[in-house]
Amino acid sequence: MQYFEDIAVGTKSSFGRYEVTREEVIAFAQRYDPQPFHLSDEAAAATHFGRLSASGWHTCAMTMAMMVENLKANKQAGLGSPGLDELRWLKPVYPGDTLRCETEVLDKRASQSRPEMGIFHSRMTVFNQHDQPVMTFVSTGLVATRPTT
Repeated sequence: MQYFEDIAVGTKSSFGRYEVTREEVIAFAQRYDPQPFHLSDEAAAATHFGRLSASGWHTCAMTMAMMVENLKANKQAGLGSPGLDELRWLKPVYPGDTLRCETEVLDKRASQSRPEMGIFHSRMTVFNQHDQPVMTFVSTGLVATRPTT
């Protein structure tokens, strides 16, 4: 199990692989972001996107899926997150793209009010298959401290 004490500032990691499908882009958009450029090739062609593109919120959801798989694989004692900052969608994500993540731990501190947990910030960058950044944000993570026995 990876606890707060095991997290080192400056640590970088790469993980994830998510293949973006046309069907998923349209299904997500129909339910959560029904703007024409997320639903129709014709409508998207008339915009700066040029073709059907994934919702930025869908990109966030795909990133979350990769993050959770990584947390499970590394057995982090995660306790959730109170939020994120500086969310930026840098490039469109298209059906056929393959996404991956890179993260760097920026800082960490013990919680003053909850001694059983610590707080850390990390910068997430999501890349497409051309190694172009498509999204960035700074996340706040809560993680359990190592139990004392």
